[in-house]
Amino acid sequence: MKNKALITAGLAAVLATGAVSTAQAASKEKCYGIAKAGQNDCANLAGTHSCAAQAKTDNDIGEWKTVTKGTCKDLGGYSKAEAKKIIKERV
Repeated sequence: MKNKALITAGLAAVLATGAVSTAQAASKEKCYGIAKAGQNDCANLAGTHSCAAQAKTDNDIGEWKTVTKGTCKDLGGYSKAEAKKIIKERV
């Protein structure tokens, strides 16, 4: 009986952690064009790197940071679609 309670408690903890992570992810968004050099979160739109902290210049339109949902515009950033459009217009 103790084992069943322990397993149930462990499973509940794992499920709760997943629910919190999902809720946190839903409250975040990628914001392009606001990352400082070396402070991007992951791969850029150009595909020239696939790692965080690889941005070469400040505010590169192809680099992104994760921000609280709804704050990207306030920070002067762009959605992925907007960033792609700007990059395409520059070429």
